[in-house]
Amino acid sequence: MDSVRLRIEQELPNFKTPNSFQLKETYLLPPPSTVIGMIHTACGYTVYNEMDVSIQGKYISKVNDMFTKYEFNPSVKFEAGRHQLSAGGVGITRGVGTCELLSELELIIHIIPKDQSIIKDIEKAFTIPWEFISLGRREDIAVIKEVKAVNINSKILNDDIELDNNYCAYIPESIINEGQRGTMFNLNKNYEIVSHGKKNNIKTFRKWDKVKVFYSSYLKAKGNNVLIDNDGILVFAV
Repeated sequence: MDSVRLRIEQELPNFKTPNSFQLKETYLLPPPSTVIGMIHTACGYTVYNEMDVSIQGKYISKVNDMFTKYEFNPSVKFEAGRHQLSAGGVGITRGVGTCELLSELELIIHIIPKDQSIIKDIEKAFTIPWEFISLGRREDIAVIKEVKAVNINSKILNDDIELDNNYCAYIPESIINEGQRGTMFNLNKNYEIVSHGKKNNIKTFRKWDKVKVFYSSYLKAKGNNVLIDNDGILVFAV
């Protein structure tokens, strides 16, 4: 099957973990949902195109930065001694928060669409982008170092291996053997919109499909089929 391989560099991105608010903690690699969102924005897709992605990379260090945060409740009215801002009579509190950032992140991303006919569209979208590409927050600009269409084949591993260049990857649970080391994550991939409530009080939510992966630089998969592109780079499709 065919894939588009991207090499990306980012200076100080944040890929916020769920339920981290006082300190906006970051995943050590962008989760699949973030990467798939970037692809759909770059290609101008307005409906979900089913795809798998492989995400691997490394960073130099983690640092903390300050940001301005705004907190409000639509039912709380503005009070001059309590709130810094008013928006239509709603009181808004302005304060300072802390954000965790990855320094000098390098990424290799393989994009494997189910519809193989859109390979050229994806390749063109990143070769000649219609606007700057960001991955993570809007300000986390992605510097595209390589865009290449590659072929992917399966291969049986003769030995367990360490990834090259001190890279780590999101390794799918399905290809590993018992004893795999690393940190397990249950990551968001794609979602569907679902509605709950009665007709006068209907609310919509995102129902996420998740994937189980290990974050690791070590692959314990001897004797198993793995994917590899035609330049010899392993592919961890999730």
